[in-house]
Amino acid sequence: MNKNSNPAITIGGMAGDIAKLIDHSLLRPDATGADIKRLCDEALECGFFSVCINPFFINIARGMLAGSDVKVTTVIGFPLGMTLTQAKVYEAMEAALLGADELDIVVNIGAARSGDWGAVKKDLSDVITATKGMVHKIIIETCYLSRDEKIRASEIAIEAGAEFIKTSTGFGPGGATAEDVALIKGIVGDKAGIKAAGGIKTLYQVKDLIKAGATRIGTSAGVAIMKECHY
Repeated sequence: MNKNSNPAITIGGMAGDIAKLIDHSLLRPDATGADIKRLCDEALECGFFSVCINPFFINIARGMLAGSDVKVTTVIGFPLGMTLTQAKVYEAMEAALLGADELDIVVNIGAARSGDWGAVKKDLSDVITATKGMVHKIIIETCYLSRDEKIRASEIAIEAGAEFIKTSTGFGPGGATAEDVALIKGIVGDKAGIKAAGGIKTLYQVKDLIKAGATRIGTSAGVAIMKECHY
């Protein structure tokens, strides 16, 4: 199975299928260790694919999830993407050593908006090359990009070796839309998965995004969404 594939995606609404698409996320700056432990407990109970957390909490999550199928996802260059490439590379390598399984890497938004696609590609390529064997999801932050920029950012991410394109950090003025997911799907085809994230709160949204082409869902509302699956 490809790293960007997910088992048994069923739009019809089997709770287990939906759960296995979800990166259960807690990226708030005021999150505590106790909050992360609760997040991990919820991920174990619901059977989510992974927890998505800031790098500082990798150790806690790794310990809580040891022996389970739940993965640890962390973020790199979050949430602006404009840290130095060397800093991103170091952060990514340390995250790997600490036990993260997947990296959600924020594209250099300023470089993308400036049309400096060479810098965007080098930034991503250096991080991906330094952490081979991991899953890399490139956050292109669609709310800041024009249609042409979304297309080019997606192309660049694939060229750099990414396994996923991710729509949003959840910290910008807009989040995931079915239209953006469909646009990205048209660019990447089966070359990469698509993670929809940002503002996803309901089962209806999840189904809509999956229909548009999403193969992973990033949300802080995973528990509420799972409750909807059982009604």
